[in-house]
Amino acid sequence: MARHPAAFGTGAGRAARAGRRRHGMRLALRCLGLACLLLLALQLYFAVRIAAMAVFDPGSTAFQRSEATRLARQGRLAGWSQQWVAYRSLPDNLKRAVLASEDAGFVRHHGVEWDAVRGAWQRNTRAESQFARRVEQAEARGLSIDKLPGAKVVGGSTISQQLAKNLFLAGERSLPRKAQELIVTLLLEGLLSKQRILEIYLNSVEWGEGIFGAEAAAQHYFHKPAARLTAYEAARLAVMLPRPKFFERTPQSAYLSGRAGTIAARMGGVALP
Repeated sequence: MARHPAAFGTGAGRAARAGRRRHGMRLALRCLGLACLLLLALQLYFAVRIAAMAVFDPGSTAFQRSEATRLARQGRLAGWSQQWVAYRSLPDNLKRAVLASEDAGFVRHHGVEWDAVRGAWQRNTRAESQFARRVEQAEARGLSIDKLPGAKVVGGSTISQQLAKNLFLAGERSLPRKAQELIVTLLLEGLLSKQRILEIYLNSVEWGEGIFGAEAAAQHYFHKPAARLTAYEAARLAVMLPRPKFFERTPQSAYLSGRAGTIAARMGGVALP
């Protein structure tokens, strides 16, 4: 019995559409598989780089290279300063001060302080809500929102997380970047000792415009080697870390002096790795 042409055409059309769907699904799966392989390769790259840091000092960090590019474009790269100092030669005063100021639980945690992250997230959420209300109020009054102060973002990052970000990652805030920061942090904690993490951090962290590492900071601010820093001088440097460029411009800040005194008082109770 002969098939009706319309029925044949309808069946052929359905088969063609099903074939296209199968082809599209296979293509999507291939793309997903390729993306997973690339992501895995990226993690392997980070792991190899970090494992090498157990033996070799990192030449530069992603943040340093970004800053070098910016300063070079402005013709100000000549002021760049950095000098590596081994962990045993870094002063205990500075180690204790930085831990007291930035990460008092450094020797105990495994890279992330979840309570601090949760607290920072809650504070940032409140700050963003308050900023949104200010914007609504300004718009309702017909005022410009250009000069409104932005939401003040606070961090809950450990030293290991800060080092992960500075070593490899861009500065923008996004969920994928934070996820990658967490992976790199766990790699740092798994492949390097606490002493080595702190050593790399203290030698690469920014302490002002083109000033990186403890030795450069001690020479710039106190005109002496880092090994000769007093407890109070070390505390002042530690307090500068969240906003080094700001405090470089405002060295007489009352907050800087007062907070340094608080950190100096806490240093005795800080355990070193």
